[in-house]
Amino acid sequence: MPEKFHNSENIEFKEKFAERYSKLTDWEEFKTCSLSFLRRSIRVNTLKISIPELKKRLEKNWVLEQVPWCREGFWIEHRAKERRDIGNLVEHPLGYFYTQEAASMIPPIVLEPKEDEIILDMAASPGSKTTQIAQYMNNRGILVANDYTTDRMKPLSINMQRCGITNAIITLMQGQWFHNANVKFDRILVDAPCSGTGTIRKSLKTLRIWNPNMVKRLSITQKQLLETAFNILKNNGTLVYSTCSLEPEENEAVVDFLLNKYENAEIEPIELKNVKKSEPILNFENKEYNKNIKNCLRIWPQDNDTEGFFVAKIKKL
Repeated sequence: MPEKFHNSENIEFKEKFAERYSKLTDWEEFKTCSLSFLRRSIRVNTLKISIPELKKRLEKNWVLEQVPWCREGFWIEHRAKERRDIGNLVEHPLGYFYTQEAASMIPPIVLEPKEDEIILDMAASPGSKTTQIAQYMNNRGILVANDYTTDRMKPLSINMQRCGITNAIITLMQGQWFHNANVKFDRILVDAPCSGTGTIRKSLKTLRIWNPNMVKRLSITQKQLLETAFNILKNNGTLVYSTCSLEPEENEAVVDFLLNKYENAEIEPIELKNVKKSEPILNFENKEYNKNIKNCLRIWPQDNDTEGFFVAKIKKL
């Protein structure tokens, strides 16, 4: 059982939030998991060091447990349980590893980047998935890493440099503007801005700022980003849509919008070993979603003791 926050008894959930999530999942399991510490995890940057080499450097003082769905991913815990500050290890600024939540590693794996392709990460900052994509590309091909504010450029640029990424172009603009770019991509990741309700155990402020109107506003932007990405995707290209939200309006409803508008959009099954997953939501607030959404991946925090995540793999026919 994950270790609870020391003040978890004093943390309150909004009534509307509890009411909504009680209909979507096992409320007590979700609540217990959301109020527990999140295991720290890292992804080995094989552009700079091999997995055995990094393990050898760290395992004297740290216990590494393999993330079952990611070859480069490991949960990490100090042997004496005296430290949690893995960002202060010398291997971090050297770019030997990236501190990344285990479920966050899934979208780039599903994207299946290949060398010599032209790939877009539409909402790239701070760069966890971007650097993972570049790693799978072996620094070959062209990777466009985009975000929409100067403030978000700073961590993205630093992390790309730290990890030794050399095949990337960083762009600064609204993702929707790509419809004017006159470029077609082999693969696109839309890790969309979202309400973050899958990340409560990492960010309790999510509970304070959550409201249904915010979710509705975000879903409008998410639909715009997904539609733009689909239109600039090559035929037979792959588009991955993901969020760390658990809201049907930000996930299944967004994918449903695309499927209803474009007959040449197809949802592909996501085949990942050793991932416990839950059924996608096919009916929410009296709205039926496209039956092919059953092929999407929905992960609740209690499924794998991680963050919550939603991932859809879309093929353009």
